[in-house]
Amino acid sequence: MGSPQGFQEIERKDRSYLPASQRRKNYREFAIPLTDESVAKQGARCIDCGIPYCHFGCPVDNIIPDWNDLVYRDNWREAIEVLHSTNNFPEFTGRVCPAPCEEACTLNLHDAPVTIKTIEYSIIEKAWANHWIEPQIPGRRTEKRVAVVGSGPAGLAAAQQLARAGHSVKVFEKSAKIGGLLRYGIPDFKLAKEAIDRRLAQLQAEGVEFRVNSHVGVNVPAERIVADFDAVVLAAGCEKPRDLPVPGRELSGVHYAMPYLTQQNRRIGRESLGGDEPILAEGKHVIVIGGGDTGADCVGTANRQGAASVTQLELLPQPPEHPDKLLTWPQWPNKLRTSTSHDEGCERLWSVSTTSFSGKGAVERLHAVKVDWRQDNGRWEMSEVPGTDFELRADLVLLAMGFVSPVHEGLLESLSVAVDDRGNVAAGTGDYATSVLGVFAAGDVRRGQSLVVWAIREGRQCARAVDEFLMGSSDLPR
Repeated sequence: MGSPQGFQEIERKDRSYLPASQRRKNYREFAIPLTDESVAKQGARCIDCGIPYCHFGCPVDNIIPDWNDLVYRDNWREAIEVLHSTNNFPEFTGRVCPAPCEEACTLNLHDAPVTIKTIEYSIIEKAWANHWIEPQIPGRRTEKRVAVVGSGPAGLAAAQQLARAGHSVKVFEKSAKIGGLLRYGIPDFKLAKEAIDRRLAQLQAEGVEFRVNSHVGVNVPAERIVADFDAVVLAAGCEKPRDLPVPGRELSGVHYAMPYLTQQNRRIGRESLGGDEPILAEGKHVIVIGGGDTGADCVGTANRQGAASVTQLELLPQPPEHPDKLLTWPQWPNKLRTSTSHDEGCERLWSVSTTSFSGKGAVERLHAVKVDWRQDNGRWEMSEVPGTDFELRADLVLLAMGFVSPVHEGLLESLSVAVDDRGNVAAGTGDYATSVLGVFAAGDVRRGQSLVVWAIREGRQCARAVDEFLMGSSDLPR
């Protein structure tokens, strides 16, 4: 794989970024791509490690060593074919995936994994630039009709695979534009929406039909969808946010993170806010509660809106900068992750529990206390540290503490599908079938809040299960 001495002779080199002072001025992507020559050298660093642990880390089963080697040998055209054989949308994962494959890379034992994510991004962008990506029109059409509810990564992956199997596919999306989380939940500076639009054109050419402003279970009867189609794929995501039930939660200025992010994406996309109260950070002292990716996206957006200050609070302790690789590798490690948004300006506080908000009608102060975490019989227990109460000025508070389950009202209640003990749609990873005959589920609606790369995997696998249900067998990849 690659050059036999590549990992010894060539240093790891990743994409660089525009300076924070420049990128805060707009919402455009700011990564600076590597040259083809540099990408080829990075591909040469892939070693013949016997067991490609990067496969262990990659949810979509990308054949990573193969396309690393192809790029090294300047065979980009074949590299995109290998990449597409497992991943419908590498332009999405090449931008927003946290790259568990790199954490599992053998070279990561020395903190210098192959730049897999950057190579993936480079392959797909070169393919688009050279017009190598064309619609794959099926050789035959079946008479089967499939409805896909939700147009995020799981729904789009399922739709594309089913259309390529020859089925008639319609995607129902509640919003005004197709893309789901990709369009409305991820800021433009991380994922330019042009990357979605060019892929949608391919899906349409392959026969996928899109129905926007179609909220199944609300303005489109769910029962009608089940009656009119031979199979239904639920890919509606996991959108019920985790709340913070403390005194003062009802004050104006305390919002969930996703409406805040969605509003900004709608502004950039020149969409109406639909009468919703504008949520803006300009000139405000912003507190983001939650230390994950959604919280980081709020930080980056608030800085671009001109926040006076941004502080991010996390309930858990600060992770180590350098985890013990002998204990964690090739698993996904708990370690300190600093995003580009944090580099643009943010104070981060760990082991902090918010106790209340205060203000006259609108939030003015956040009250919190430091907490201590200790293990008791193997379980982590949290306790407040006496005398550590403090408060922060807060004009805007964004709750980015994750999501607890799909929204049950409307779609799921109308269909009466069974749910598991976490409130997700109950369906296995073998047949992806729900408790309702002919109705399947994939992505976050089934597995809970997760990654784009997992959604793509589930959409692909669900498509195969649906194809088998409709036709008795399937040639789609597992």
